[in-house]
Amino acid sequence: MHNFGHTRSSQQENHLLLTADTFVRTTLPGMKACSAVVHVSPALGARFTQYTAEFEVGGELGSAQAQRFVFVIQGKLELEAGGKSSELNSRGYAYIPEGLHHRITAKIVSRVAVVEKRYRALDSVKAPHLIISSEDAISSHPLGDDPDLQVKCLLPDEMSFDFAVNTMMYQPGAALSMVEMHVMEHGLIMLEGGGIYRLGDAWYPVTAGDFIWMAPWCPQWFGAIGKVPAKYLIYKDWNRHPLAGLQL
Repeated sequence: MHNFGHTRSSQQENHLLLTADTFVRTTLPGMKACSAVVHVSPALGARFTQYTAEFEVGGELGSAQAQRFVFVIQGKLELEAGGKSSELNSRGYAYIPEGLHHRITAKIVSRVAVVEKRYRALDSVKAPHLIISSEDAISSHPLGDDPDLQVKCLLPDEMSFDFAVNTMMYQPGAALSMVEMHVMEHGLIMLEGGGIYRLGDAWYPVTAGDFIWMAPWCPQWFGAIGKVPAKYLIYKDWNRHPLAGLQL
């Protein structure tokens, strides 16, 4: 049935909400039996690219010209990197440093969140290392003093990493304790449940499968609504001075 031009998707100066009814698929260089829904990129002003890769059986992601983070939303991947082969199941993830040759293929039909970003090196810090793990192997901790809002940090809090990726789980009725405004930008994909997101001066109902980009200093707040927990995967730039990498 035609939706007569209606959508929850919205693009504003300091944020973007993309819902599945507006997704457009494309093939990126090197992809085989795989397509990408590109959610955000430097074309919109972001300093990273995030997309969902949708694999057929045997599909291949292709190489990257930047550091890469992959998180298996659904399916099973094989990652060849660092001279060994590893299997990534649902909720499995990998961080692949810039310049490290690797190959990612799908063992079954799979859907994968992918973040790519040019690395911002520090002279006094070693480059980051390959990480292959699973969200299930990471311990959670409450955000602030709220046990109903649990965070899992998927990358080490080390200066060698210039971005962070976390999962955040909200029990029904849980919410951020404040409206946040900060220098970091975010890429966020809803994994489970839903709720209400404040972005700028707008309020949006969101549900599993939605993507959100938040520019630096975008006012942001989330509260979980429904009978099941809400969970999302969230990216932020991290561990670098705001002047680093800028041409002034």
